[in-house]
Amino acid sequence: MLGYGERYQYTSAVIHPKAVESMRLHILGICGTFMGSLAQLAKQLGHEVSGSDAGVYPPMSDQLEAAGIVLSEGFDPANIPADTDLVIIGNAMSRGNPSVEHVLNRGLAYMSGPQWLGQYVLRGRWVAAVSGTHGKTTTSSMLAWILEYAGMKPGFLIGGVPQNFSVSARLGESPFFVIEADEYDTAFFDKRSKFVHYQPRTLIMNNLEFDHADIFPDLAAIERQFHHLVRTVPANGQIVLPAGEEALERVLSQGCWTPVMRFSEQDDADWQWRLDAADASVFSLRNVAGVSEAGASGAGDQSAQVRWNLTGLHNVSNAIAAMLAARHMGVTPEIAAAALSEFASVKRRMELVGDDNGIKIYDDFAHHPTAIATTLEGARARLQQENPQGRILAVLEPRSNTMKLGVHKSELAASVDAADLAFWFQPDNIDWSLADVASASRIAGQSFIDHQTLIDAVLAEARAGDRIVVMSNGSFAGMPRKLLAALQQRGARV
Repeated sequence: MLGYGERYQYTSAVIHPKAVESMRLHILGICGTFMGSLAQLAKQLGHEVSGSDAGVYPPMSDQLEAAGIVLSEGFDPANIPADTDLVIIGNAMSRGNPSVEHVLNRGLAYMSGPQWLGQYVLRGRWVAAVSGTHGKTTTSSMLAWILEYAGMKPGFLIGGVPQNFSVSARLGESPFFVIEADEYDTAFFDKRSKFVHYQPRTLIMNNLEFDHADIFPDLAAIERQFHHLVRTVPANGQIVLPAGEEALERVLSQGCWTPVMRFSEQDDADWQWRLDAADASVFSLRNVAGVSEAGASGAGDQSAQVRWNLTGLHNVSNAIAAMLAARHMGVTPEIAAAALSEFASVKRRMELVGDDNGIKIYDDFAHHPTAIATTLEGARARLQQENPQGRILAVLEPRSNTMKLGVHKSELAASVDAADLAFWFQPDNIDWSLADVASASRIAGQSFIDHQTLIDAVLAEARAGDRIVVMSNGSFAGMPRKLLAALQQRGARV
């Protein structure tokens, strides 16, 4: 077993990225979460960075400008400086884009964001990658915080803003680096999933369902990409996953050369968990198999109890995955549990926006039916503890590319079963009717095509003790804060 000090020495031969010669970089699609975070890492490494995007707007534009990164609106080739050494191309860019065509026609050096990250930031580091259909951002944030709490000063790149750090990316001060490993494709010229570029030593696979219907024809195609990821994990690495996930087991059955650590509520896995509070605000974890070769040994390594502010079984699963990944990196579950007691979650993951006269409003990123269901179930369990008479009002905007294609339409109605009322907003990019979803639901629901009409309907229903959960993977026109302002105005008039 390697302790933390030995593990650090294991990677001490890494050439620090700052030793790389400075380059003049221009990033196409710079205002996306991933590319904007990458731009800030590049700047921290001492590179000169500029970028272009179709929409240059806060909050990412503010972060980039504060970092001294020059931004240009639109994709006029003139925005690419003449002395650019390398153009980094985001996966939202496609053939026909004026800047892309300019790069190709002029024979400029170019690379994808994930490839650049793998080559110039991750190479030689101890990479911990967090993959799966759901929970990547939250689990990555948990793992980064556990390592930080343990004094390991990791780098990270996360597709959200962990509130323990207030930034989405940093280089860190040690060889350890946590990355949210997305299965979306890399670039118009590289249709492999982004995560094949990261070469993790510690890999979490949270779960696997069909998603991204705009690029994957079926679940088997996604499983093949996950198998490519598994192929990159070394034999002295570690793969962590929940037991009983059929899609993930199919991935492993295609070939696996790395030790696998499984966890479950049953005793049929390496680690067993149990709920010590109905809302999952307290849970325990214990080593069932006596496994010691994949993590630190000694006191605190065989069991731990977590008391924290989060709820829901999905977050328990996220937390255990993070704890076991951290264990592989040298942190005992006991220390990880202490870290999680101070975990502040991630912006837009059941983020409390405000409370007006006993009505709480939450902002949540969930957009896949499974994520919607588990989030609402967690909210229900917490409400049962706090106020059994309260209700959950779900306000939803299904707008992802997969939703646009209608792939999950049949599952949406049941996804809100844990709520009391559902308010569905029909985005312009969806040409099938959410009114049909509302009518098929077990709970009362309505659909809307106008934001103000939706707000008025929610206000007509909301009463003291209710929890309003706003769910969208887009801006939703600032709906959570608009609802809070409307409630406050209503209260002022009473």
